[in-house]
Amino acid sequence: MDDEATSHTPLLRALPSIDALLRAAEVRPLTERAGLPRLTALARAVTDEIRAEVRAQLDEGAMENGNFSREALLAEAVRRLAEAVAREQSRAIRRVINATGVILHTNLGRAPLSDAARRAIGVEAARYCTLEYDVETGERGKRGAWAEELLCELTGAEAALVVNNCAAAALLVLTALARGGETIISRGELVEIGGDFRVPDVLAQSGTTMVEVGATNRTRLSDYRDAISERTRLLLRVHPSNYRIVGFTSTPELSELAALAHQAGLPLFEDAGSGALFDLRRYSLEDEPVISESVAAGADLVCFSGDKLLGAVQAGLIVGRRRFIEVLRRHPLYRALRADKLALAALEATLEAHRRGASFNEVPALRMLAQPLAELSRRAEKFVVEARARTDLSDFTFQVIEGRSAIGGGSAPTTHPPTALLALTRRGLSADALEAVLRRSRPPVIARILDDRVVLDLRTVDETEEAELLDVIGSASITVGDPA
Repeated sequence: MDDEATSHTPLLRALPSIDALLRAAEVRPLTERAGLPRLTALARAVTDEIRAEVRAQLDEGAMENGNFSREALLAEAVRRLAEAVAREQSRAIRRVINATGVILHTNLGRAPLSDAARRAIGVEAARYCTLEYDVETGERGKRGAWAEELLCELTGAEAALVVNNCAAAALLVLTALARGGETIISRGELVEIGGDFRVPDVLAQSGTTMVEVGATNRTRLSDYRDAISERTRLLLRVHPSNYRIVGFTSTPELSELAALAHQAGLPLFEDAGSGALFDLRRYSLEDEPVISESVAAGADLVCFSGDKLLGAVQAGLIVGRRRFIEVLRRHPLYRALRADKLALAALEATLEAHRRGASFNEVPALRMLAQPLAELSRRAEKFVVEARARTDLSDFTFQVIEGRSAIGGGSAPTTHPPTALLALTRRGLSADALEAVLRRSRPPVIARILDDRVVLDLRTVDETEEAELLDVIGSASITVGDPA
C-alpha cells in the first residue's frame, strides 16, 4: 500500500491547487457568473473528483501518454468547473422554445403571456406601482380592484376576488363557508387533478366534512337532496379537468343544483378548473364550463384558473355573489393566499384583451388554439424550405407530416387539434440523442419523439421564434460534430 501511494505521489502533485485553478484565465469569467465563494466550493469539488480518479489509476504508464501532466490536469479541471457552473445555472427558470404542440404545458409554465401582460409586469409593476394606492384621492386603494371589476364585467358576477392559484381559491371558499359543517359532492368528482392535488385532501384540510353522493358514473338530483341535513353548509360541483367518465353517465344540470341549494338556504360552489370566458366549442372544447354561464345558472361562487384557458398568469379567480365574496375577503386566510403585484398586473392586461374582444389575436394560448391546420401547414412548409437552404443543416432531413397537438394543463383531455409536424432526423444520430442536444441548447428546444424521429409542432412556437429555432438546430449540428 505504501509503495502504491508513493507511486502516485507525482500524479497527485501535478493536480492544480484551488488557487491555481481559480486564477486560470478561462475561469475568471466564471467568477462573475457564480460568485467567488460558490466558485471556490465548486473548484474544490472538481479537484477532489479528479484526485479520486488519479488515485484509482494503478497503471503508471498513464503518465507517459500525458493524460496526467500538470497542463492536462489543469485543462481538465477548468473544463469540469465550467460544466459545473453551467449545470447549476441551468436549474434556474429560463425561457425555452416549446415545440411540443402542448399549448398549456404545465412543466413549461402553462400559458405564455401576451406582449401587454409582459409589459405590465416588466414596466408597470416591477418597480413602485399603484398596487394599493389611489392616485385620484391620494389615499389607500384596494388591491386587485381593477382585475376584480374586469372579471365581473366579463362573467356577469356581482363581485370577484383573486388569490394565488385555483387550489387556494377552493381552500378559501371551503374554509370560510363550510368549516365545521358538511359539504356535499358527487363521487364522480373526487378527482386527482395533477401534482398530487386531490379534491378530498382539500376538503379535509379546509375543516369541512365531505359527504359523497351518487355513484362514480351517475349522480341524481335526489342524491343531493337526500344528503342535505342541518349540518350541510355547501353544495360543491367540481369540473373533472383531465379526467372523463364516458358511457352510462348522468349528473344534474348546474341550474338544478342551484335551485336545490337555494331552496335549502345553501350556497352552491363550482370549481370550474380551466375556466373559459367564452364558448370554445368551435375549437372542439366541448366540456369546458363557460364562467358566465355558470354564474347565470345560479352558482353562488365559481372559481377557475388564470393560467389556463384565460391565458394569463397563475391565479385563482373567484366570482359570484357579493355577500359570499365579502365573507372570503374578510377571512384571515385570504391575506395568506392573495395574489402579488406582478400577477395582478399581468392578469389585468390579459382581461383587458378579453374585454376588447382581442383575446384570440393577443393572448398566445388562444391564438395557438385557434390557429387553423392550413396556416400551420404553410408555416411548416416554409420552415422546411428555409432549413434546406442552409448549408449548416445539410446533415439534417426535414419532412412535414400529419399529427395532433394537445391543449394541456388539465383542459380538454380528449381534444387533440390536427396539426402539421416537422419530422427531423440527423445523419448518424439517434432521435433520443438529437432530442437531448436540442433540449440542452441555448435556448432549450423542447420537442417530441414520434416513430424514432424528433418532431416539432409549430403551433406552440411563436412565428418570431422560427428563425431562432433554425439557428438552434444549426448550432446543434456543430455541438454534435461529425457523426462517427
